[in-house]
Amino acid sequence: MKRRPGNVQDFLFLLPSLAGVFVFVFLPFADVVRRSFTNATGRAFVGFDNYKMVARNPAFCLAMGNTGRFLLVCVPLLLIISLLLANIIFFVGSGAKRQWQFSRNVCLLPMAVPVASLIFVWKMAFHRNGLINTSLDISVDWLNSSYAFWVFAVTFLWKNMGYYVVLWLAGLAAIPRERYEAASVDGAGALGRFYFITLPGLRPMCSAAFILAVTASLKSYRESYLLAGEYPDKSIYMVQHLFHNWFRDMSVEKMSAGAVILACIFAALAWPFRKKASGSFES
Repeated sequence: MKRRPGNVQDFLFLLPSLAGVFVFVFLPFADVVRRSFTNATGRAFVGFDNYKMVARNPAFCLAMGNTGRFLLVCVPLLLIISLLLANIIFFVGSGAKRQWQFSRNVCLLPMAVPVASLIFVWKMAFHRNGLINTSLDISVDWLNSSYAFWVFAVTFLWKNMGYYVVLWLAGLAAIPRERYEAASVDGAGALGRFYFITLPGLRPMCSAAFILAVTASLKSYRESYLLAGEYPDKSIYMVQHLFHNWFRDMSVEKMSAGAVILACIFAALAWPFRKKASGSFES
């Protein structure tokens, strides 16, 4: 079989990007894996001692537990609520083009707000002497108690909700409207159309949205750091706080072992959705 000239051109076109990913991503991560089996200087091989030390670290266990809880709570809420809002906008507001465009712009508005400004507003609202306590005439330390987790969760959901609404809208727009019309003629209700048409049509997009939501939740360190500082309440002490403290103490062996563990966990979560997610991006 002759090789098409287009294949060589495509490879040459992608070669700079592949070289950059190899040099700036794969090689550093390979060095991280190597350092996870050595001491702090990277010269003496210590086997799995670093992994044992990290697994027995109370701060690591606390951070992993809080991060897992945050994923289990926020990722499903983010995907489900954004899907419901997208359906409302698509099927209710699609009749009026201006109203539909306005709804999409409103959904994207939180993403345009700088994180520092957003956190300043949330601090004004949830401070001990803030707007909520003053309005309700109560004295609750929202940011230094177990309520801090839910404040952080609401902040994350409000900040990222609009992006996933637009993502679902793109998936809904790819479903032929004739299917809904045919189902309506056959007597299918709103729930039936959603279950038998919308969900199967959004199945590839669900995989991509799940991976993006998990990635976004792991990148939410800025909000937590600005909201509660370097040493927040135990309920929102995440792996990012832990790595920040390890980096400050130059505990390279702990950071390397912890990074490999997190990479393995994320790969295990994303692997079942890999093919479906790639299919949704191609479509």
